[in-house]
Amino acid sequence: MSAAEGPLVVGVDTSTQSTKALVVDVSTGQVVASGQAAHTVTSGAGRESDPRQWWDALCEALRQCGDAAHEAAAVSIGGQQHGLVTLDAHGEPVRPALLWNDVRSAPQARRLVEELGGPDAWAERTGSVPGASFTVTKWAWLAEHEPDAVRATRAVRLPHDYLTERLTGLGTTDRGDVSGTGWWASATESYDGETLAHVGLDPALLPRVVRPGEVAGTVRGHDLPFSKGTLVAPGTGDNAAAALGLGLRPGTPVLSLGTSGTVYAVSKRRPTDPTGTVAGFADAHGDWLPLACTLNCTLAVDRIAALLGLDREAVEPGTSVTLLPYLDGERTPNLPHASGLLHGLRHDTTAGQVLQAAYDGAVHSLLGALDLVLDEDADRTTPLLLIGGGARGTAWQETVRRLSGRPVQIPEAKELVALGAAAQAAGLLTGEDPAAVARRWNTTEGRVLDAVERDVEALDRIAGVLSDASPLLERDADSL
Repeated sequence: MSAAEGPLVVGVDTSTQSTKALVVDVSTGQVVASGQAAHTVTSGAGRESDPRQWWDALCEALRQCGDAAHEAAAVSIGGQQHGLVTLDAHGEPVRPALLWNDVRSAPQARRLVEELGGPDAWAERTGSVPGASFTVTKWAWLAEHEPDAVRATRAVRLPHDYLTERLTGLGTTDRGDVSGTGWWASATESYDGETLAHVGLDPALLPRVVRPGEVAGTVRGHDLPFSKGTLVAPGTGDNAAAALGLGLRPGTPVLSLGTSGTVYAVSKRRPTDPTGTVAGFADAHGDWLPLACTLNCTLAVDRIAALLGLDREAVEPGTSVTLLPYLDGERTPNLPHASGLLHGLRHDTTAGQVLQAAYDGAVHSLLGALDLVLDEDADRTTPLLLIGGGARGTAWQETVRRLSGRPVQIPEAKELVALGAAAQAAGLLTGEDPAAVARRWNTTEGRVLDAVERDVEALDRIAGVLSDASPLLERDADSL
């Protein structure tokens, strides 16, 4: 372990496929130890994971951190958003968690929007128009398809809530993560009684919403390498944690390339987009985090590369092919039943051009929402921060650069969700705003790629194919 100047904290990222833990020096932001362990996710129509795997993965990741984790004075959990965790009277999972990318609740989402006033009413009340990713739709699906599981449920949690509760013994959440459920009213910053009553969810089953900067609890005695009494921060959803990890100020846009793709920015204004493109999330320290998310990003493009027998960087320019890589249905645009679509093949089309079209299709969906995410007075020349696993890939970098027409900055810091959680934990010790902690750690430092002329022709072509193909993409495959 490297010598540390100040106290140590632990930041955790429990994502779709793995849990990562970082031990960070509060004074410098130096990562002095790290660990990672994988989870499994079901395939097919549903996307589910056993929450106990997340706990086992956290234990293993912390074990890999060694003595440094035991020296930590505070810990915080950043986690995948939207997942529905149902617990019984003993705190054990009633069934596997329904994850954010499980789109089986699309019919329930449509019904809930219609039954509770339509898109405008939802946007005004909760800040978002729920789609199949939102937790409220998953609860409605569970009530319809597995009523015995609902009857057995004594607590409802999000993924980060589950791990925080395992640490402290207390049921808590935070405003950032709870704002993605669909049952938290952003206008009043409280649980929405009308929505809960409509879906038959007793508010007593929900966790207490901990305020930014408040201690959620302390580590109770168990086998984890923490000292008993270590402070536990509120934690938050993964995107809000990454925003903390970047020390975001209002108006700076972020494009994150991971299993899902997201674009977001911090705003002082509460978002209310009735089109449903932008989710009106709260951030983790008192502002707002308007965000648009796609289901298909790096994994979808890698799957196309594998089908073509190509390395993911083996793209070729000059394509007139359009590929909409909606392999898991899609959230932005809202096409939960869609599958991938390829248009414009010719005899001289190369495999590398098809792969480039997959990149273009994935990035097009994200950039289409960027202007809606940013406030009207935001400076459009501010570099676009490119983060996530895909941000290290040249093909992703150049595609974002070409289709955005903006300068692109690639922070050197990795694991920004875990770093954001660490900054939140550090804030408990120093009394600082966690975003200010991250700015002190200089987490956005990295090279800037200059702006190039925007490829309007490619954007228009993709938009045209998407418009023409919408009737086909909107069909439920089970009804064909």
